[in-house]
Amino acid sequence: MSAEITLLVNPTAGRGRGAHAAQPAASALRAAGFSVRTVLGADAEDALARLRTAVREGTGAVIAVGGDGVVSLALQALAGTLVPLGVVAVGTGNDFARAMGLPVREPAQAGRLAAEALKEGRIREIDLGRVAGTPDQRETWYGTVLCSGFDSRVNDRGNRMRLPAGRFKYDLAILAELAAFRPFPYRITLDDGPVIETEATLVAVGNGTSYGGGMRICADAVPDDGLFDVVVVGDCSRATLLTVFPQVYKGTHLGHPKVTVHRAAKITLEAAGITAYADGEPLGALPVTADCVPGALRLLS
Repeated sequence: MSAEITLLVNPTAGRGRGAHAAQPAASALRAAGFSVRTVLGADAEDALARLRTAVREGTGAVIAVGGDGVVSLALQALAGTLVPLGVVAVGTGNDFARAMGLPVREPAQAGRLAAEALKEGRIREIDLGRVAGTPDQRETWYGTVLCSGFDSRVNDRGNRMRLPAGRFKYDLAILAELAAFRPFPYRITLDDGPVIETEATLVAVGNGTSYGGGMRICADAVPDDGLFDVVVVGDCSRATLLTVFPQVYKGTHLGHPKVTVHRAAKITLEAAGITAYADGEPLGALPVTADCVPGALRLLS
């Protein structure tokens, strides 16, 4: 393994926490005997190009410093390679770190953990979701949840809101979207089986457990079992949705009669007028097809 480690930093993550977190992470790595190369990039596309160059040149590991957005960027370069990923989670949501049991908003601790894992060869192989490319969408890898339906509409609205920050932004977006709420007609195909036609409030495809900063929509998902947890919230009324959705923070919604959970290695989702998101990043309009790829990422843990 190369002694040079690449730090992929989003300095704006967590209202500036990313910039401050890079230094203690780099210090922990240097104290363990590694040299550190920092990648910023003029924008996400530039940062990804620089990161892919570092991977091609044989970097020993990539440490993503920021939130779920910078982790998502790292996955695009690391999926299917032997280069491991460490995470210094200091963003708003940090759902990837939570799902993997990594420190959250503890940059010095996270840096030390990554350095120790590198020294000891402590690497966990985890699955990733791979969303097939189309003429309008490129192939995309994700680590936590692909969402569509009411929750993606909430995501649309939340992304347009500047305030408040964090989870409360999504709480307000939920209330705003309820005003126009209606179930959506879906066509769902699991593992090339028969098409399931159903009215659903949302469909979430989980490799990890949560999205939106700790909303445990796929609470029982396991990131190294080779399967997605597909959570379908059926044709709820507004009143039922108001009862079910708060339960998402604890994962107790999975026992509600309007909620169905499937497990599958592949899924195709079709619905008109719905945008899909994965790891909080927009994928584009449905339809989408996603595969669970076993052992696609080597994680420092």
